[in-house]
Formats: sequence, C-alpha cells, structure tokens
Amino acid sequence: MTETTIPDTQYAVQLVGPGELKLNQAKDVYRPGPTQILARVEAVGLCFSDLKLLKQFSAHPRKSEVVRGLSPQTLAEYPAYRPGTQPTVPGHEAVCRIVAVGSAVRRHKIGERVLVQADWRKVRTAETNGAFGYNFEGALQEYALFDERIVIEPDTGERYLIPAPDGLSASAVALVEPWACVENSYVNEERRTIKAGGRLAVVADAGAKIAGLAECFAREGAPAAVAACCADEAQKRALATLGAPVEFVASVNELKNESFDDVVHFGADAATIAALNDKAAVGGIVCLVLGGRKIGRAVSVGVGRVHYAATRWIGTPGGSAADAYRTIPPTGELRAGDQAIVVGAGGPMGQMHTIRILCCGADNLAVTATDMDDARLESLRAKAAPQAAARGVPLRIVNTQKTPLRETFSYFALMAPVGQLVADAIAASAPGALINIFAGIPLPTKHELDLDTYIAHGCFMFGTSGSRIEDMRIVLDKVAAGQLDTNCSVDAVSGMAGAVDGIAAVENRRMAGKILVYPALHEMPLIPLHELGKRYPSVAAKLEHGMWTAAAEKELLKTAR
Repeated sequence: MTETTIPDTQYAVQLVGPGELKLNQAKDVYRPGPTQILARVEAVGLCFSDLKLLKQFSAHPRKSEVVRGLSPQTLAEYPAYRPGTQPTVPGHEAVCRIVAVGSAVRRHKIGERVLVQADWRKVRTAETNGAFGYNFEGALQEYALFDERIVIEPDTGERYLIPAPDGLSASAVALVEPWACVENSYVNEERRTIKAGGRLAVVADAGAKIAGLAECFAREGAPAAVAACCADEAQKRALATLGAPVEFVASVNELKNESFDDVVHFGADAATIAALNDKAAVGGIVCLVLGGRKIGRAVSVGVGRVHYAATRWIGTPGGSAADAYRTIPPTGELRAGDQAIVVGAGGPMGQMHTIRILCCGADNLAVTATDMDDARLESLRAKAAPQAAARGVPLRIVNTQKTPLRETFSYFALMAPVGQLVADAIAASAPGALINIFAGIPLPTKHELDLDTYIAHGCFMFGTSGSRIEDMRIVLDKVAAGQLDTNCSVDAVSGMAGAVDGIAAVENRRMAGKILVYPALHEMPLIPLHELGKRYPSVAAKLEHGMWTAAAEKELLKTAR
C-alpha cells in the first residue's frame, strides 16, 4: 500500500569506510516487503555519535553483526541491515512520515507521523545492541525502510516508531531523541544487588575474609552459579554457605572474560583488580572489598565499558561486600544539595545536560558549567541563565582554560569522550559523588584511576547509551505540553548538500547547538541561524530572539526547495 508516488532514487549521505562520507544523489529507494514500512524523513539531527561511527566505522560496537534477537531470515530480507564493513546511512535523531507499508504490516499506517526510537535494545550485537543509523541504515536520506518484526519491542509490544503529533515542528520532534538520551542518563534504574539467577565471580587475596555476600543477594534469589579463586580453606567454607554451586579455579586468568554479572574481589591487589576488568559481562558490577587495605597505586579501568557495556565499579574500604552495594544509587538523578558540574557544557549535549540539571527540581542545587570556548559558553549562557534565574539555582559558567577550578563536586556530567576526565572527577570528588560518563568513551578504552580515592569517597561512576521508549515519551509529552522547547538546541539548519559539512562542523565544534538536516531540501548548504538572513531573510524573520521556531521551519520548507 502506498500513500503517494515514490521516486526510484533519492539523495542520501552514506558512510562507506572510516572517515569516508559521500553524498549519493541516486541511492535506490527500497520498496517495502510484506512486513516492511517505508517512511519519508522530515528532519534529522546530527549527533556527536555520528562522528564516533564515522571514525570507528566497522569497529564501532553498534556497527557489528546482530548475534541474537532477530532470525537470520529477517535480517536477510531487510536490505537496510548493513553491518560490519558494508556502507551504511548515519543519522538517528529523526522524525518521519509513513508513506508505504507491506501487506503483512499490522501496527503501522500510511500517513502516520513517527518519532524514531533508534536504540533497538533487544537486537543484540556482541557488545551492545543494534541501532538505527548504525548497523541499520539511518535517516540521512529522504526515505528510510523499517521492518515491523524489528520495530516492535518484543517484551512489551511497544513500538520503536512512536506516534508523534502533527502540530509540532519536525525539528522539535526530531530533537526529542537526543533529549531522551539525556533524560535516560538521569532516570535509568541501577541494579543494587547481586543478580538473581546470574553468574557471580569471587576472587579473594590470601588472608582476606569473605563477608557480606549473602546480604547482597536480590529478593528473587541467589546467583545461579559461583566461580571462585580463593587462597585458603576458610574462604572456601564461607562460599559453601551461599546456597549456589561453586566452581573453584586456580587463577583469575581461568575466569572467562565478559561472563559474570557480578565480580567481587576481597583484597587490594592492583594486578588482580586490573585483571578483573574484562571478567564483567554487559551490565556487570565489579565490587572491590578492600578490608582495610590500600591498593596503593592507580589501576587501569575499562572506562569505555562503563558507557557502552553498562559495567559498574563499586567498593568499600571495609570488609563487607554489602557496604559496597549500598553505595549504588537508585538512579543517576540529582540529589538535594548537590554541587554539580557539567564538563564540556558549551556543546550541544552539554547545553541539554545543563538545562536538564537546572530544571530537575532538586533542592539547594548549585551548578557549574565549564568549557574552553568562550563563544560556546556565551551561547549556553543565553539559553541556561534564564532557566537558572527562574528556578533560583546558582549557575556559574567558567572557561577552565582561563580559570582553573580547585573545589570539589558531588555530581559530574562528562560530555567529552576522554578517560582523563574520569580520573579528574575522582580527584575532585566530594563524598558520595556521582560521575555520569555521558560521552561514549570508545569501548576498548582503559584509563588509570585512583580507586583508593574512588572507594574512600564512595563514588559511583555510570554511563548510559541511547534511550528507552519511555524516555522518548516523557520528553515528547513535555514538548507537546509546552513544558520543553527542544528547538532551543538548534544552532544551524541544512539540506542534503550541507549534511557532510554539518558532520564536519560537529567534528570541529563549529556549532554550539544542534544541526538539523531537512532531506527534502536537496541543494541547501549548512547555514548557522545567525547567517540565515543573508540567504533566506523571510526565514530569519520568523526566528524568536535568534532561536529556531516552527514558523521558521515552515518558511524554510516553502522557500528553500
């Protein structure tokens, strides 16, 4: 079934290799098979994650092959599945209009406007999950193909193509996706117990007492199996009381990599701790029970896995594992009295985090926003200062290249994918500090961290990747109700001719805010909002205090074709 005449070819930006983007003016438009959905892309935002995919290409964990969650037949029948070294189309912050559906499609209708939930969490790759704009072609093209067998969440039956109201601008809807990723990093629930039915690894130094494990078990029950590397008989007797089968190994090296939901180390041996990095599975917790000892030196920790594999590191200077698990917060939300710092606040996502923190409602909050670019900081000030004033939240905006900070903070939001920022956060941590590693540090990255300070201060570092359907709905509802204007993030607009330049602008940090691409506008270059008047004065006249609006978008689509 088809809404209107669909062209045979289209404009599309394709990623064909590491660092290799090309504008294809005649990419085929797929015709939907029986279970498939063709949608016309109204708008797509550019993201720093597009740049990470550009740099890493087939090495990016979301560009790899699907290993479970979809049948080989479904993948073979879906031409937009482009894993590994196959060319793909980036772009995952999208709003689309359905224009054709296959004969077996039941949950999607022609004419529906949809917001794309790009993070397909039940479609698993070796290290993370599949995603629209990564191993599945994304939205930097005029038409995108979906498959209903993929875009229905299997556990809940909810749709990854979320119905969106017609009354909102395409830009406002498309930008729900990055705002939802921000939202998820604060509201995502953390596991606070040893996983019921999971796999537990216990490693104990000679003379260390094993204590507090049973107190960490979930209400649902004990782990299904325990693998242990112990030095003495007292430790083995302690493990025998846990009510789960125990398999003993002679060395840490015999523990299988990426296989354990919980890894608990009783002791303070730095080499052992470093070896435990790779033992945690996706979503795994590494717990260090120092028992009054000191590690004594920095340890190489997999900070990249904290973001992409949702691994967590906890610890206690005492002797009970239960004390370490108690340091895990329910979520990554701000708390009353937090002294918060956003590092890299002048960029597009940093601006969103700063505004999100200012509006979180926590009492007695104080916020410091840092960057090294005065122009980006001034852009942030124009957007965030009114929000801070309206809520009575002290906001300090600092160029740390000119004014180094010396004080401590209890909440860190890190916007640059640099391991040293995690080390710096630990050094500047107040007791109970939360460290939100929002920027995706490359998955294999390890960095030397002072875990003695981390544990003594009760720090908790965490990271999230993407968003959930419920996060998208929360933000979309705020936009529809007028509680949030996602258009405040827009800094430049483009057609397809300027999309590659737009990604370069993201790389070179030329824009403080988001770049919106309108695929229907073939020849329009990248234009910052403050330069719109030179080319499209009637569009510039529709801005409000220099900010993008629905009226400006309507005028652009009318005049720039």
